[in-house]
Amino acid sequence: MNETQGLEKIFAGARLRRLRRERGLTQAEAAEALGLSASYLNLLERNQRPVTARVLLALADAFDVDVRAFANESDRQLVTDLQEAAADPVLTGLELDRIELSEFADSQPRAAEAFARLFQAYRETTAATADLATRMSGPGAATGGPGAVLESVRDALDARQNHFPELEEAAEALIERAGIRTHRRNRALADYLQDTHGFTVRVLDEDIMAGARRRLDFHGRRLLLSESLTPISRSFHMAVVLATLELGDTLDTLSAEPQLPADESRKLYRVGLANYFAGAVHMPYGSFLKTAEDTRYNIERLQRRFEVSYEQVCHRLTTLQRPGARGLPFFMIRVDSAGNVSKRFGGGIMPFARSGGGCPKWNLYDALRMPERILSQAFELPDGNVMLSIARGQISPAPTGQPPVLHAIALGCAWEHASKIVHADPISQSEPDPVGIACRLCDREDCAQRAFPPLNRKLVLDAHQLRASPYAFNED
Repeated sequence: MNETQGLEKIFAGARLRRLRRERGLTQAEAAEALGLSASYLNLLERNQRPVTARVLLALADAFDVDVRAFANESDRQLVTDLQEAAADPVLTGLELDRIELSEFADSQPRAAEAFARLFQAYRETTAATADLATRMSGPGAATGGPGAVLESVRDALDARQNHFPELEEAAEALIERAGIRTHRRNRALADYLQDTHGFTVRVLDEDIMAGARRRLDFHGRRLLLSESLTPISRSFHMAVVLATLELGDTLDTLSAEPQLPADESRKLYRVGLANYFAGAVHMPYGSFLKTAEDTRYNIERLQRRFEVSYEQVCHRLTTLQRPGARGLPFFMIRVDSAGNVSKRFGGGIMPFARSGGGCPKWNLYDALRMPERILSQAFELPDGNVMLSIARGQISPAPTGQPPVLHAIALGCAWEHASKIVHADPISQSEPDPVGIACRLCDREDCAQRAFPPLNRKLVLDAHQLRASPYAFNED
């Protein structure tokens, strides 16, 4: 009589594999203990052969297994995995019970195991996606990661309207103390560093600097600057160093105020404060605001008057929020040719997407194709607010052997202030362009440049109709 005759076929590959692993055995070692070939045990574990009476007896002899329980019991772990999958919200409507899942595991064990593995992969991917979203979604939920650090610092600056009276006062005091004047700023800052702190400013070959733009040599009492820096950038770096040498307590106090999620955030925030101070030294609040208003916020004239870069002027314009002497409320954003945001201020004025690309209809991205040329645009957001955008591409030097760095910088404000800004004059009678924050956050229909459907709309797929947008969606 065949040893399997009268015995219901038992497929127990998962149970065999788990039993072997619990004993810490390889397939070859387990096969030797059972008196089987390793290839045959492999077939058993893959449910390509049923477990015979002889194998059951060998299991009882080698591993002290209760043969009756092993033969009659479904794979509990597999059934448990299937139950967990069936409890997921995606499948709850099917109301799969344990009996059905046990029958599935017994009759189609390989398919059941594949299903369980697929669910585990789905759950791990969902968890990883949620973790990534948390890290990128801002300070309230973020606990770490570079994206969370940057977003938390940007939010903290926005909470202060990017204005720090303590640093403004310290900058004005330094300007008076060091006798800093626009046309001899570099010399005045270098002399002050030498006379007050004993640091000599040296400009060195970029090969000697080994890629560093600035290095403070405390032992040799030298501030080393790379020759790759422009004269404007050199004076800015000297002012940043003076902030760290003279305003340590102030920077520490200001850095401790916001509820930042990580130590890296506080360090980056502190760096931002030192840069703020340097900007205030180069563009003193009172004279800068007066010149801005007198010239109707002419960025190019402000550049020439204060001998600073386009980006530095735009950044400074976002900080003019002194009570009783406020400038216009501006936002600023800087992106590279891939759309990555490397600088952003004024989120309370212009909403920004925290992740993903921006809207290609915004002239910010046109500026990348036309460096050093100012482009003005009136645009309307999906919520109906109309904004003014003043964008320009900027080319910055890079270390030898690398291509120049290209950024696009946009300065903007609500359209209600446009009459006070000279750059809005050429478009004063123009209709605003429809611009979104990002495709996923914009529900405008028939946009030929749409890359993604909006998050809050359901896709409508019609095989017989194709509109300008590759995605059609309903109102819900």
